[in-house]
Amino acid sequence: MSASSNVLRYIHTHNVRFVRFIWCDNANVIRAKAVHTAFIEDYLNGDGVGIAAAQQALPVMYDALAPGSGLTPAGEVHMRADWSTFAVLPYASGHARVLTDIYAGDQPWAHCPRAFLRRMVARAAQHGLTVFAAFENEFSLLRPAEDGVQPFDSTVFCQTSALDQANAILNDITEALAAQGVQVEMVYAESGPGQFELPVRYADALRAADQQIIFRETVKAVARQHGVIASFVPKIYPDKAGNGAHLHFSLQREGRSLVTEPGQPHTLTEEMRAFMAGVLHHLPALMALTTPSTNSFKRIRPRFWSGAYTCWGIGNREAALRAPQPPAGKPITNIELKTSDATANPYLALGALIAAGLDGIERGMKLGDPVDGDPADLSDAEREARNIRRLPATLGEAIQALENDPVLLTALGSELAQSYLAVRRAEWEAMKDMPHHEEVKLLLERY
Repeated sequence: MSASSNVLRYIHTHNVRFVRFIWCDNANVIRAKAVHTAFIEDYLNGDGVGIAAAQQALPVMYDALAPGSGLTPAGEVHMRADWSTFAVLPYASGHARVLTDIYAGDQPWAHCPRAFLRRMVARAAQHGLTVFAAFENEFSLLRPAEDGVQPFDSTVFCQTSALDQANAILNDITEALAAQGVQVEMVYAESGPGQFELPVRYADALRAADQQIIFRETVKAVARQHGVIASFVPKIYPDKAGNGAHLHFSLQREGRSLVTEPGQPHTLTEEMRAFMAGVLHHLPALMALTTPSTNSFKRIRPRFWSGAYTCWGIGNREAALRAPQPPAGKPITNIELKTSDATANPYLALGALIAAGLDGIERGMKLGDPVDGDPADLSDAEREARNIRRLPATLGEAIQALENDPVLLTALGSELAQSYLAVRRAEWEAMKDMPHHEEVKLLLERY
């Protein structure tokens, strides 16, 4: 929906009272200012809703500036609505929402994550490439308890009774997402207690990141209506399965898939292999954007199917990059990055992945042989010979890798890189020694 007259008509027809102007900050906290529809015409033709520039320098712990961000309490920027993303919220009576791009004056703001992804999409287009993607989210349903929270159920992977117990919640989530144009492909119980996965249909890169914002907002809101908490925190229970948001991606040129060679369903194209090689090469730094919380690294461990090494494989769930194994005779359609979770700002995560992959193409990087088994079973010498490295074990290590990665820093731009790193450094320093239960309690309120 793009025409202002259509927006106004829709607002009046559906009795909308407030439109939430949504943005997602460097800490991946989804925020909004809601404009009363009596005044919405003032914002239909490019005028934006103002926010303090310092909003992009707030860490996840509190509303206070992260030191060294380059942003101060002075200055204001404006959220301009992308009216093509407008939708009535099925879980909030009288409210609609629209996603926004942040502007400084008449130019996209250097610190805007959505503008960053737009730039990377444009860079891919210069190569004749269109990137498609989808975030495959795992989340946990929790019941409030006197001493905090407890799992919604105690089921195991794909146990049918999990679907029975959560039937009403899952149905309402699916319907609410469909009402906003997000199509759920599947639903099943994951390995953890009260844990579910709802893969959604892929889309072009910008739409895929938008869908991730919509997905998180909808799942949490609908669960709340049922008196339960939905959480995307990567590692809620130290001894149980964690929540990832695996990032699936593929490349097309002029409507034709570039994942595999024509007539060779399991042979990746040279461009796809170079793109993947770029992702693996930059993955230690990329993780500061795709798994960017202190909690994220409690999930990424060897032998936990989370992708703890820089390797790839076909159907190998221990590889950081996995080509999902298709049915016999069918082609590989996409690649999955396993070191990704929902604490990541999706615009930054997907934009950085594109930057890493394009670097692989531009430099003609070579992808090694696929790993068929668990890379943890290889000797140190074997891993070294195959250039298989252990990925960062802490957020601090990932931050350091990003600080030393000129390709990703250049892609982000100096200003966004500075504010982003300041936020994540502040979180690392504040939370690196925090007891697990306190960390989870804090993050449950954000993710």
